Amino acid sequence: MLELQVTNSPFNQEQVELLNRLLPTLTDAQRIWLSGYIAAAAVTGSAVLGTPPIAAAVNAPAASPASTAPAAPKEVTVLYGSQTGNCGSLAKKVTKRLQDQGFEVKVSSMSDFKPNGLKKVENLLILVSTHGEGDPPDNAISFYEFLHSKRAPQLEGMPFSVLALGDTSYEFFCQTGKDFDKRLEELGGKRLVPRVDCDVDFDEPAAEWINSVASALAELTGAGAAAQAVPVTADTLLESTESEYSRTNPFQAEVLENINLNGRGSDRETRHLEISLEGSNLEYEPGDSLGIYPENHPRLVDELIEAMGWSGEESVPVNKNGDETTLREALLHHYEITVLTKPLLEKTAALISNGALNELLASGHDELRAYIEERDLLDLVQDYSLKGIPVREFVAILRKIPARLYSIASSLKASPDEVHVTVRTVRYENRGRERYGVCSVQLAERSESGSALPVYIQHNPNFKLPQNPDTPIIMIGPGTGVAPFRAFLSEREETGAEGKSWLFYGDQHFATDFLYQIEWQRWLKDGVLSRMDVAFSRDSDQKVYVQHRMLEKSRELYQWLQEGAVVYVCGDEKRMAHDVHSTLMTILQQEGGLSPEEAAEYMIRMQQEKRYQRDVY
Repeated sequence: MLELQVTNSPFNQEQVELLNRLLPTLTDAQRIWLSGYIAAAAVTGSAVLGTPPIAAAVNAPAASPASTAPAAPKEVTVLYGSQTGNCGSLAKKVTKRLQDQGFEVKVSSMSDFKPNGLKKVENLLILVSTHGEGDPPDNAISFYEFLHSKRAPQLEGMPFSVLALGDTSYEFFCQTGKDFDKRLEELGGKRLVPRVDCDVDFDEPAAEWINSVASALAELTGAGAAAQAVPVTADTLLESTESEYSRTNPFQAEVLENINLNGRGSDRETRHLEISLEGSNLEYEPGDSLGIYPENHPRLVDELIEAMGWSGEESVPVNKNGDETTLREALLHHYEITVLTKPLLEKTAALISNGALNELLASGHDELRAYIEERDLLDLVQDYSLKGIPVREFVAILRKIPARLYSIASSLKASPDEVHVTVRTVRYENRGRERYGVCSVQLAERSESGSALPVYIQHNPNFKLPQNPDTPIIMIGPGTGVAPFRAFLSEREETGAEGKSWLFYGDQHFATDFLYQIEWQRWLKDGVLSRMDVAFSRDSDQKVYVQHRMLEKSRELYQWLQEGAVVYVCGDEKRMAHDVHSTLMTILQQEGGLSPEEAAEYMIRMQQEKRYQRDVY
């Protein structure tokens, strides 16, 4: 017999203990009698133990067959749009929470949902991230465009709610979620609960939204008793069933290898790290990412403490649970100090009377954006003389340092208990001070073999090898964007996949910047990689990029598309990914004779069929 628990029933701990003592002792006849008694109690609204169920039912008003039949479960549709997988994971959580309450839940990515079915939806929940400069993630584009078109149906009175994920360091914070929320209201929908906008540290607000939605749906549908289902908490929001380690509980992983892939004389530094997952039970597939929680540079932390006149040994809180550590430790490992956001400036202005800072906040959009993009917290402190703000008040307005996501460059089948990443080191000078990528410089300078990194696996269902190993694949990844394709080919070699493969790769110089050159050449020789085209932009008078190589091979590339090839793009979104997309459109028109509109529809179909997948940033 299933043992009742607080987590799998609507009962509290005391009730669970009583029922678990009683139920195993009952005979079959007693169980049948008790079930009849409970049914009668539901009809009369109350019953006293000891009253035979038949007698109780006699005193009840006659019920028609329709009224005694169990109520049909209320339907809820959960749609998610996600670039990296967070919204997909959250969608599973809200689905389970509602199913525990007795709801019938249909969950789908927006790309897999048939928009014509929208008018039949009873209750709608939207979970969506914002990508780039306010854009929908790839698997939300088609549904987003449908909803904002004249084809969108009227949704008069349809209950809905939106959970939006974003990053306050971007200008158009949670813009896609805001757009969905506004449009659903315009179409006649009625909010169950207000939209919640989440920053990168989204666990607590997301958990609150899930619980609020569950309670609102229970009240709306009359499922009040079911609302006692166990609430979702921030600690368990993204817990993994395979491993105890997750984004909220990272694994301390040992660095096994850390080498510079660039040759002597290159003005670039690209690190290849091999990291042990032994003992973690963490698993991944090619296309997934590794999350690494970085530490701020010790020099920047010390300069900030000195500029504020604080003591590094002073105790400060690091979370809402009341846990504390020294200020220096908190600034090293817990709080973000290299990125400015408008909300941070507004909160700072509320802590101190500073006319100049208020003037900055009231300045034009371009001026404020330029200030935020070019400076860090030390700049803000020095520029506006913030010394004197009490340390506990100041750290309370800082946001948690977010993990950095890196495309995994290895196959777990080929490298058991290991994960590999490819990271380009970011260094530059601005306003007389050296600046650097927080995580990339830590990995380059302070992550030698034997050191530990807090890591977790970020699963990405939107960037995966085709299920059929015979499917051709076209991979486009300049620079560190080639990392997941190293994982793809490692996996295909290990599994013996027969599908042909084509890699477009580019960087600055052939002699110093050809990442993983020996491995590509070996795979070409062995047939794991069918063909490879390279573009080294600084080795000729005219800069040549991967999209130029694609155009040179447009006829063959179009033939691969006609054969059902899946196209993968990884790397910089603003320039490279945009140019590659435009090039694919050109090839479809040039080689396929399609109009611009037909080419755009072809690309949309490829996305819907998961034949055009992007991991861009």
